Amino acid sequence: MNEQDLRRLLTISVEDVLPSQPATAGWDRARRTRRTRRAAGVVAVAVALVGAGTVAALRPPDPPPNHSVAPTPTVVPTHADPVQHAPAELAFPPDPLARLGGPATVPLSERPVQRALALFQPTDEENRADGPVRVLGNDGVVRALDVVTLAPTRDAGGNEASAVKPGVLSPDGRSAAFAQTKELVIVDLTTAGVRRIPLDGYLELVIWAHDRVLVGGEDRTYAVDRITGAASRIDVSAWVLAAPDPEGSREAALIELIGDRDDLTLRSRTAREATIRSEQRITGDRLPSPYQINEFYGRGWLHGERLASAAWITSGEIDGAEGTAVLDARTGAVSHLLDLGRQRAKGCCEVLGWDNKGAVLLRLEPAALARWNPETGEVTGIVRELRGVIALAG
Repeated sequence: MNEQDLRRLLTISVEDVLPSQPATAGWDRARRTRRTRRAAGVVAVAVALVGAGTVAALRPPDPPPNHSVAPTPTVVPTHADPVQHAPAELAFPPDPLARLGGPATVPLSERPVQRALALFQPTDEENRADGPVRVLGNDGVVRALDVVTLAPTRDAGGNEASAVKPGVLSPDGRSAAFAQTKELVIVDLTTAGVRRIPLDGYLELVIWAHDRVLVGGEDRTYAVDRITGAASRIDVSAWVLAAPDPEGSREAALIELIGDRDDLTLRSRTAREATIRSEQRITGDRLPSPYQINEFYGRGWLHGERLASAAWITSGEIDGAEGTAVLDARTGAVSHLLDLGRQRAKGCCEVLGWDNKGAVLLRLEPAALARWNPETGEVTGIVRELRGVIALAG
């Protein structure tokens, strides 16, 4: 998110920001985790994020709001240890993203965006689409995605999931790409134009990788040129590939997280040919005993030389607790771990990206979106619980 976008958002008065809407029931976790995971059959409501954008907090109406971009306050580190914990209750300052909780007021076809901040797919208790995808523009207006009808993604076994997933919204917020069976659908959100690129197979996941869109399923991944639409097979798995840093080089290595427990491995591949360059064992030497990473799940996200991912962990209480890990993308060394405990649903807390201050964005009950600063241990809420899938752009 650039300064112009932030200033535009901050001109929206606090009175116009719709309140966050608490859910009437708990999260339905019906997201299929990738098949390389040993915890087969676990599903969770996916919440997605693309890019490293952050939205400045609005000041309360009395005194009048300050429309300048508020700097992030300096926080003295309170967690010297690499293992940190989320507070029992999160603070939720007012945020323009709360507008996602309200209905769309205009079709996208009538009023395209200059730049989208977020997509939101409402779902019912069985994780089926419950209304059109909402598109929140940087002008604060919520549109309905009316130019395309999206089918659920599916695999050869008939398992279905929402077409809105981590990675669908481009980092610049101008396009969205959706995996569909035997095709990739790309929507230009600034013109409401739609392109359909025919491909083969059951396609389920999308990752924006600079000038390409990577789209894949269980047994194949395609690299699609985002301008020409030319597609070719690439030897990576969309299920274990970390989303590249949008600020990084287009030639930066592709990173995969594979294995479990003592065999956890960070694999580096060349950007274009996906040739394996190196493999590093993932180590937790900084973590106090008995803490260790058992297995990663969901999408990993790169931010410079750091990588963040949700994980199942061994903690002081249980083998199989929920956690969020930050590791060195060059060496595989785990630097920070957020222990989320054992009282949460399996696969609850997928990582959704980074903000531009170096904080990790993740799903965290009761938040639909939360922020964790690994350097200070601070955890705060951004968007209150919404039933459905969110994708954010930076």
